[in-house]
Amino acid sequence: MNNTFNLSQFSPRVRQLINWTVTAGSVLLCVMVLPTRLPGMELLGIAPNWLLIWVVAWSIKRTALQGAMAGFALGLIQDGMTAPEPTHVLSLVLVGVLTARMQKQRYIQEDFISVALIVFGMAVVAETVTAIQYSFMGDRTLAEIWTDHQRIALSSAILSSLWAPVVYYPLSRWWEQMHLLEQS
Repeated sequence: MNNTFNLSQFSPRVRQLINWTVTAGSVLLCVMVLPTRLPGMELLGIAPNWLLIWVVAWSIKRTALQGAMAGFALGLIQDGMTAPEPTHVLSLVLVGVLTARMQKQRYIQEDFISVALIVFGMAVVAETVTAIQYSFMGDRTLAEIWTDHQRIALSSAILSSLWAPVVYYPLSRWWEQMHLLEQS
């Protein structure tokens, strides 16, 4: 008896609904893991930025507009979970746009190492945007902000890049399979 799940047996509308469910479910899973602090998933009190990893995974094969929209939506979700100032929307929109704008086919092979490097760089970019927002708020000195920024940016970049394949690989395979089914 063969119990394999064959997506081609479903109509295009049902496949699209399944795809949206898997995509939304992956976002929900990242949102639920975001505040979780499991042993080995923290470095200097900083955990991986799961929503940033998701935005990078989404944006790698999409347009800048699609990356920006994903960053905007996930930034709003993260702001809803934390204090809205400084906002996560700006950093995640920038991450989505920059990731989508990379000429991946020319310079970057799509493997774990390149995705980890992209996530590493984008985590530094996102934390820098956050630090700039803190400097405009004026409630702390620039020296305090930039000292914290170095620790936070490096810790977040290291952890996020190490965990990026856990999010990227299954989503990339899923979206690739869905794209192939749309073409047939």
